[in-house]
Amino acid sequence: MDLLPIFLHELEQEAATTRKFLSRVPADKLDWRPHPKSMTLMELTTHIADLPSWVQLTLTTDELDFATSPYQPATARNADELLAIHEKSVSDGRAALEAASEIILTKPWTLRDGDAIYSDRPKHEVIRMTHNQITHHRAQLGVYLRLLDIPIPASYGPSADES
Repeated sequence: MDLLPIFLHELEQEAATTRKFLSRVPADKLDWRPHPKSMTLMELTTHIADLPSWVQLTLTTDELDFATSPYQPATARNADELLAIHEKSVSDGRAALEAASEIILTKPWTLRDGDAIYSDRPKHEVIRMTHNQITHHRAQLGVYLRLLDIPIPASYGPSADES
C-alpha cells in the first residue's frame, strides 16, 4: 500500500477542518492565553496554520536543527491572515507529497537542537506525527474558543454548537 496518497488525503481532510477553526479566531483576543504556561491564541493558531508545511520540510530535508535554524513563527493580525498562512502551508505540503517518491519515506529525519536530539524517525512517521500535531493543537484551539465563548465548529462529527 502506497502511503503518499493516504498522506495527501489526510492533509486535505485536516486542512478543511482546520480552516473552519481558524476562521473563528477573534482578532481582538490574539494575546489571550488561558494560563500563564499556555501559548497565546496567536502562538497557538500560527503554529496550527504552519504545521502542514512540516510535510514539505520532512520530505525535502533530512533534519531540522534549531541551533542552526531557529524557528521563526509567523504572525497574524486576524483570521484572514491565519488562513493565508495555512493555505500556503497546505499548498507547500501538497506539492511536496505530489513530487515525492515512496522510497524516501523510509529515510531518517531528525529534529534536534545542536547535540540534543528530540526525534530521529523515518520520514513517514514524521509526516504522521505532523498530522497528529495538527489534530492535537486544533483540539487545544477548540478549548480556547470554548473558554472565549466562541462556537466550536464540527470536526469529525457535530460539535455541541453545530448539529
